[in-house]
Amino acid sequence: MKKPFHFLITAAILVVVSACSPNLHQSNKMSDPKDHLVLVKGGTFMNTKSNYYGKSVTLSSFYIGKYEVTQKEWMEVMGSNPSEFKGDHLPVEKVSWYDAVEYCNQRSLKEGLQPYYTIDKTRKDPNNKSDNDPLKWTVTIHAGANGYRLPTEAEWEYAAGGGQMSKNYTYSGSQNADDTAWYWRNAGDQYLTGDWNWPIIEKNKNRTKPVGSKKPNELGLYDMSGNVREWCWNWYGDGDGNSGSYRIVKGGGWLGDVRSSEITYRGKFEANGVGPDQGFRVSRSE
Repeated sequence: MKKPFHFLITAAILVVVSACSPNLHQSNKMSDPKDHLVLVKGGTFMNTKSNYYGKSVTLSSFYIGKYEVTQKEWMEVMGSNPSEFKGDHLPVEKVSWYDAVEYCNQRSLKEGLQPYYTIDKTRKDPNNKSDNDPLKWTVTIHAGANGYRLPTEAEWEYAAGGGQMSKNYTYSGSQNADDTAWYWRNAGDQYLTGDWNWPIIEKNKNRTKPVGSKKPNELGLYDMSGNVREWCWNWYGDGDGNSGSYRIVKGGGWLGDVRSSEITYRGKFEANGVGPDQGFRVSRSE
């Protein structure tokens, strides 16, 4: 007996849906917001080169971005792109510390998470000692919130150094900077030699590179040495750490010297500062 036409169409649709359902399930799985994060198991510092090695510092487990925040991710949350070097898969840059904490809150809200920060733009932060920062927003934290945040300096260095899987690398993922870092010698048209020289760097068309283009570290984290410098939560200073003129930046950048790409390097930048080598990655508490 001949099957009705509408029956054949329905059967065909069922076959297609059945065949595609594993892929649809996989697609839904990949949309999990934590798929772009890596869980870093807590503990003491294993990397013998770390500033924290041998000290009584124990970290709880936390999540940190597999990649630096890209321009595509920034645009989806903030609606505009401040970067000098444009590209969806390039890290966002020319963002201040204030921009970064605002992004964390806005992304948290977009994904239904509790914002980690309270940002008061009307009250000057008495802990901000900078003479060159007219903003001085007061930013406080909600320690139990599940939203996005900047990593602390200790968390950043622990993750960059390989966490509990550390192989004691100097750079994040290698003893050879060129394996894992974008910095002034290799971030342009040709590999540069000699001394750092801005006119030569500029002529060489040095710039940011797509995230994840170099070798990852032991935890599967990319670009923690080089590409863009990354904001951390902490104040820079040797005192109680509760005040200062600068915020910590880690990881070096495409125009920096190789020394700044070492996991131990402690950079500093005023919270309102921006630069074409200045970005960040997000973290979340477990």
